[in-house]
Formats: sequence, structure tokens, C-alpha cells
Amino acid sequence: MEAIDSISGQVNGNMMRENPMLVVENLVKHYPVQAGLFYKVKDWVKAVDGVSFAIEKGKTLGLVGESGCGKTTLGRTILKLTPPTSGQVLLDGTPVFARNNKGLKTLRRDMQIIFQDPYASLNPRMQVGSIVAEGLKAHNIGTKNEQQQIITKMLEMVGLHPSHAKRYPHQFSGGQCQRIGIARALALHPKFMVLDEPVSALDVSIQSQILNILKDLQDELGLTYLFISHDLGVVEHISDHVAVMYLGKIVEIGSRDEIFNNPQHPYTQSLLAAVPNPTPSIRKKRIVLQGDIPSPVNPPSACRFHPRCPFVMDHCRTQVPATIEVTPGHWVACWMSQK
Repeated sequence: MEAIDSISGQVNGNMMRENPMLVVENLVKHYPVQAGLFYKVKDWVKAVDGVSFAIEKGKTLGLVGESGCGKTTLGRTILKLTPPTSGQVLLDGTPVFARNNKGLKTLRRDMQIIFQDPYASLNPRMQVGSIVAEGLKAHNIGTKNEQQQIITKMLEMVGLHPSHAKRYPHQFSGGQCQRIGIARALALHPKFMVLDEPVSALDVSIQSQILNILKDLQDELGLTYLFISHDLGVVEHISDHVAVMYLGKIVEIGSRDEIFNNPQHPYTQSLLAAVPNPTPSIRKKRIVLQGDIPSPVNPPSACRFHPRCPFVMDHCRTQVPATIEVTPGHWVACWMSQK
């Protein structure tokens, strides 16, 4: 536990340091940009650029931001599905990146992922029972009869009938396919799950069903979630804490209530202002951002948000803002909060 204590003490925005399931410390993922006859590296895409946070056991951290800000890359790098450039990740006190292939295979039982597209994540040539049992067979868990019992239990837990094990993915709706993906991830009894926009491809009525299943499973099994989404309404419903990501960096992190009721960063404020209001009589003050997200190959200097910020100041263009705690457990990287 000494390693996890030393790291969690350094993590910016770590409002959950007492009992963390996941600790991410200064995680970096850069992709090379190759060009020329010999494909020499000319530059680097800074997809994730020094991200730190922690998630308490049995809780959900919602990760939000515009498309292209690095959310999915961050989730995949945490699981080492994408090799990191630098940084470290601890899962329940165990270093993830330091493991060799054999050790990582054992650790993968404790961490799983739910993908965005339920159809693309399932093998169309495999029956549902075989899909759910993939992890069990890979890790040599149980006899054939025991595996069949686990398949039946997992399908029932996500609201499917055991007879569905004999069908193929194309015989199911999108929501049912996502349930199959959840059952497959649960078969190994993981501790931590990355949910990469798990409901964005589904109808609104189906979204609520999947979210309720995820919440019920979390309460029943004590699961820890990193919930990646661009839908702030969904994030507010399922998350305990929220992190806001912009161009490879976390710009604000705090409890759900603090982020939604007391946003400090102009980028967070603009995201919340864009959410439709169900009460027409209540008008929101819109914060209109200028331009598009800059290229992660050549991000702006100092504060990366300054070219689009409506409150930009001179030192925003020349100095990187420190991440400070504005209220207990609520951290923000913005010069406006440091006046």
C-alpha cells in the first residue's frame, strides 16, 4: 500500500484518495506522425498529455469532453489496450504497466471494457453463449458445465433469457447486444470497468434501461466505473464524480454536484450551457465558443483553451495555469479561479 499512498498523494484533483480502486498518475499517450520516403517521425499527436486522477472503490467517475479530446484513448491506455508513452496506473494497488504479458493476462480478469458500438464489439459468427464464455475459456475458469452455469447467470443478470445463448448477435436489437457485451465483461467478475460511451448508439428509452442495469450491477457487485460520454445528462445520472477533459488534459474535476452546480472552468460552463433546458421559461446564459478544437499535433501554448475562451487574459497565452482546489475536492486549472 505504500506505493499507492505515495502516488495518490501526488494526484491532482484526487478527492478520493482514502480508498482508491484506480490511480492514474501523469499518464501520457503520444502517437507518432510519420512522413516522407522512409516514414520518419515528423511530429507527435498528443492525445493524452499528463492526466492524473483516482476513482474510489464502488464509485463512478464520469469523463466528459468534446469529440477528439482524448477520452477513448485515455480509457484504452489505462487498460493497456493501447501502450502508454509514459505515466503509471495502479489497479487496487497493483501496477498495470509494469506487468509482463503473463502477469497482465491475470490482471485483465479484474478490468474490463464495454465498447460504444454494441454490434461491432460482438463476433457475428459466434453464438451468444460462446461470446459470454470467451473470457472464461481464455483464463481456463471452470469446467464446461460450470461455464454454462456462469453464462446462464450472466444473461439473467442483464435481463436476457438463458435460451438466448443459442442465438447470434444479428438476431438482437442494439440494446440487447449491449446487454450481451455487459454479460461478457461481467463473466470474469472484474473490479473495474471502462464504459466507453455505452449508450450513445442506443435509443433514449433503451439508454435508461442500460444505465439502470449498470447502476444495479454496481450496487450488487461493488464495481468501479470510468464512464466516458459526451452526454452530460447521462453523466449526471450515473456519476459520483466528474472530470472534464480538453485537448488531452483534465481541466476540471470534482463531485457531480460541484461540477453541475458550481462549474469554474469556462469550458465546463460552455458544455453545461449547451445542454437543452426542459423548462422553456428558464433561460440559460449561453457561452459561445469560437472555432473548433485545435490540433493535438500542435496544441496552443500555455492554457490550451485560450484561443476559444471568451474570458481570455494575457497571461493565459504565456503561462500554464496550476491546478488548484477551489472548494474541498473540487479542482480546476484556470487563471480565472486564481485571481
